[in-house]
Order: sequence, then C-alpha cells, then structure tokens
Amino acid sequence: MTQPTTQPVSTSVPPTRAPLAQDSLAAVQAALGAEHAAVWVYGLVSAFLPASFDKPIGDGAQAHRTRRDTTERLLGASGATPAPAEPAYLPPKPVTDQASALTLVIDAEQDCTVAWRAVLERTDAEVAADVRANAALALTESAVRATRWRKTAGITPLTPVLPGQP
Repeated sequence: MTQPTTQPVSTSVPPTRAPLAQDSLAAVQAALGAEHAAVWVYGLVSAFLPASFDKPIGDGAQAHRTRRDTTERLLGASGATPAPAEPAYLPPKPVTDQASALTLVIDAEQDCTVAWRAVLERTDAEVAADVRANAALALTESAVRATRWRKTAGITPLTPVLPGQP
C-alpha cells in the first residue's frame, strides 16, 4: 500500500496589513476552524492506523499546524483575534478501524479545501492578495493530501472534479 507524502507549507505573512472585509474575515476564521479540526483529526486517526502510517500522519498534522499558525498570524496582522480551537470535535461517523480512520482524514482534508475555497471566493485580490495567496496554497496542499489519502485507501476517483467544491 502506498503511503501519502507531503510537501512543506509556506509560512510567509506580512508583519501588518489592512483589516479584512467582514465576509473575508468570517471565511478566514472558518478556514482556521477547519485547520484546528484537521490537527485534531490527525491526532485521533493516529490511534487507529498502524505504525507504517506514522510519517504521513506526522507530515499531515505538521502541515495543518503550520497552516493554522500562519493563518493566526495573518489574522493578528490584520487586527483580528484568531478563533481558538474547540476542546474536541465530533467525527461525522465513529472511528473504529483503519478504514474509518482513513475516511475521516480524507474528510478533514476535504473540509479544508472547501473552507479555503470560500476564502478565495470572498476575498478581494486587490485588497488582500496575501490572504488569497495563503488560501490558494492551503487549498492546493489539502487537495493534494486528500488525493494521496484516497489513493492509500483505494478510493476512486482520487480527486473530485473541482477540489474545494462542497
């Protein structure tokens, strides 16, 4: 079985920026929430996947922690207070074995692609190019990780027609 691998996440954020428009701010906060949830999911699935999955789990968790931290800095630079993580999250279905763990991690990556696509749709390129660049990179990275996890799980098609489409 092929294991997914990940690429490093970009972390560049300007030290200060103009405040975000309300709809853009709400979308970025929602994307931050998806990143918080993804970090939690990677911790949960690690208990249900064999040791051979340790590297891709660690890489995915680190990628989401880095994206979370970058997004928190971006929000702070715009004068907003980043929303904190929830104490815990409720998976849509119980996680009881390898198959359900793989499904959950794929769902978490898909949730991130949807959230970051919403940021792109709600953010003006002229006003917040840095926010859009972060969102485009985050959407792409989550879509790639989701594809790798689908391949590992033997799920086809490997990717949706339009990644980030709810």
